[in-house]
Amino acid sequence: MTESTPIRALLADDERLMREQLRARLAEVWPELEIVAEAKNGLEAVELCKLHKPDLCLLDIRMPGLTGVEAAKQIAQLEETEDWRLPEIVFITAYDQYAVEAFEQGVADYVLKPAERERLQLTAERLRKRLAARRGGDDPGSAEAAGERAVPIQQLLHRLSALQSGGQAPRYLEWIQASVGQEIRMIPVTEILFFISDEKYTRVQTEGYEALIRKPIKELVEELDPHLFWQIHRSTLVNVKAISGIGRDFRGRQMVGVKGLTEKLEVSRSYTHLFKGM
Repeated sequence: MTESTPIRALLADDERLMREQLRARLAEVWPELEIVAEAKNGLEAVELCKLHKPDLCLLDIRMPGLTGVEAAKQIAQLEETEDWRLPEIVFITAYDQYAVEAFEQGVADYVLKPAERERLQLTAERLRKRLAARRGGDDPGSAEAAGERAVPIQQLLHRLSALQSGGQAPRYLEWIQASVGQEIRMIPVTEILFFISDEKYTRVQTEGYEALIRKPIKELVEELDPHLFWQIHRSTLVNVKAISGIGRDFRGRQMVGVKGLTEKLEVSRSYTHLFKGM
């Protein structure tokens, strides 16, 4: 994909008139943007994202099937390819509480209903910069932009889920039940250095031993405190407190060092912004 390739977007909203209004406004402020698909609910949004692999997803916060937040969580777990990175996320909402939360965290942008030209213009400019930086092979944007995105999107999605459920703080796992050889152990999550998955099992690594569980990364992301465990790859979660350093291998891939271990963990392109400035 080159810098001249059109930006491709997916639009998801259960209200047809809202989709039409947003499409018209986008044509005014971002005429080169290509809307490749429209979804009427969150389930459609995820499936159409898999099919069309857009650069950008505009998701209504409240939709049937899956909410915009739930759809964003599933989209964040899709597998990247050589020519496709996970899309930027923009939430469409009539509720300021969601908008403020998303905008302040910077890992996603927002559009308030009804879409106003001035606000949409600002959103378009921010997204152009981010996407241009990605296509240029850099991490998103300037130092300022990188600072905006220093918080994993999982943290934002957890907060938005809490807002949707009445503001109750989510309860995170404190223990993991895992197999170590022939025995079952209860492992405090604070002792776990990282989780890494293959097709059948997830490896649980502590300082002294490794264990196995059947729970996939996409479920663990939902159940672990996103301030303590960062997703750095589709198959990897790392304990932030266990990170010893960041480097690159001979192929230029960003690698995370883990305290007490010689093993390095690969960081996929969508998560390199987490370590900007480290």
